[in-house]
Amino acid sequence: MRRALIIIAIVVVLVGIGVFAYFYFFANKASVSIAPTGNTSLPVEEQGTSNAAGQTAASSNQTGAAAVITARLVKISMGPVVPGEAAVDIPAPNASSSPDVGVNYIERQSGNVFTYEVRAGTLTRTSNKTVPGIESATWLPNASFAFVRYLSGDDFSTINTYALPGNGTGGFFLPQNLSDISVSSTGVLVLASGVNGSVASLEHTDGTHVSQIFTTPLSALRVSFAGKSQYLAYTKPSVTLDGDAFLVNGNGNFSRITGPLNGLAALASPSGKWALVSYTLNSEMQMELVNTMTGDTIPLPVATIADKCVWTTDDSTIYCGIPVDPSNDYAYPDDWYQGAVQFSDRIWKIDVSGRYAQLVLDFPNETSATLDAEALAVDPSNTELVFVNKNDGSLWGYSL
Repeated sequence: MRRALIIIAIVVVLVGIGVFAYFYFFANKASVSIAPTGNTSLPVEEQGTSNAAGQTAASSNQTGAAAVITARLVKISMGPVVPGEAAVDIPAPNASSSPDVGVNYIERQSGNVFTYEVRAGTLTRTSNKTVPGIESATWLPNASFAFVRYLSGDDFSTINTYALPGNGTGGFFLPQNLSDISVSSTGVLVLASGVNGSVASLEHTDGTHVSQIFTTPLSALRVSFAGKSQYLAYTKPSVTLDGDAFLVNGNGNFSRITGPLNGLAALASPSGKWALVSYTLNSEMQMELVNTMTGDTIPLPVATIADKCVWTTDDSTIYCGIPVDPSNDYAYPDDWYQGAVQFSDRIWKIDVSGRYAQLVLDFPNETSATLDAEALAVDPSNTELVFVNKNDGSLWGYSL
């Protein structure tokens, strides 16, 4: 009898240890595998908890509420974010309320998605799906999905593109090793390149109905939408190479709009009527507007790299991070892309119809810090400008 009691006691103790171990290690943790093949599972972290201010607590490198620098300038994220964010209009909940602007972005460390409501001043984690190592994000205009790109494999040579839902529900992979991607409200433009050239395809925003748009023997291209039924394609920029920019129609026919120019980069306006073009001449950055219908060019009084700019939705205005006294000792834009040089920017507004540039934000004067602006975004109502500071990865908002 005594031996039986001892055995029962040992069993009870072992069961207790097992229950404790389960709850300690597994009860509040979950993971899902959404990769099509290979060891690329994306674990899910726990949802944030509300703090006293009614905001959602972020993960370890978030500090909670955004920091108000001036009445119009806000530091939204203290920690690094993934370059690429979406600024969307949020309808007012009732007639007595004012509409707001939501800034959707991805925290670099965790891959979690956050939304900052500008006027309310609230920060909420909207997706707790963890995708570490994201290099860039391209959002649909309504912020329902972010098409994120990251490297995988033993030698990090595989480029993965994943459609990350803004609310964490669903998601899907696109083909691996895409060389470029662009999105609009009507579809996703993807580019696959190799030694024999490039193939561009268009698909629905849910990844279905893939159709080929064009093929070209050019293997080093960047592509984007330029209106509803045409596309902008230009050779990847380098100061050592002559670059060309092309307009591509729905039938896949190329027409050169500018070039050859060293270090050429281009940014199409939403309608496709204009292209902002930057290039390098005698070691100095130059910038001009090109009318894609007529081919006419308009030199601009300020200069930067086109990737440091954003168009407003009505084609009327461009906002750019313009470097203050950039040194001619560097090769632009190569050294900027490679991180060999950092700029100290001011934000300028370029009025397209008036052909003038106006200083909007003297960032170093406002913050006593330097700004190297990238991944600029403007909400559809043109009330909020958002940008990433390449110097530290922080995210900022400025009321226009």
